[in-house]
Amino acid sequence: MDIIQIVGLGLIATFLALVVKEQKPIFAFLLTVFVGIFIFIFLIDEIAKIIKMLEEIAKSANMNMMYFQTILKIIGIAYIAEFGAQIAKDAGQAAISSKIELAGKVLILVMAIPILTAVIEMVLSLLPN
Repeated sequence: MDIIQIVGLGLIATFLALVVKEQKPIFAFLLTVFVGIFIFIFLIDEIAKIIKMLEEIAKSANMNMMYFQTILKIIGIAYIAEFGAQIAKDAGQAAISSKIELAGKVLILVMAIPILTAVIEMVLSLLPN
């Protein structure tokens, strides 16, 4: 049922934004931003459930929690960068949107270096001397 509410809200906001855009484009943009934020807030409980389940799986697999937390941060960076880039695109700022995407990719790479290093070290330890 949640998806019906989200899609309904999105469609209503889209219709309103199209109507308002003719007279006041800034209000249409603000409407889309606020609806996007509202949908994100609506999903926070579901995101928390997913993180909790993944955390339990990681603990049962005896996974190093530092790596798990890093992976969650990387996923968070990807979603936040995508959200920001889409807002910039909606505002007609494709150049800023691409810079947000680039920043997200660079931050993901920086955060992934310890994991990549651990994987390379593990592979090297498996190879015969």
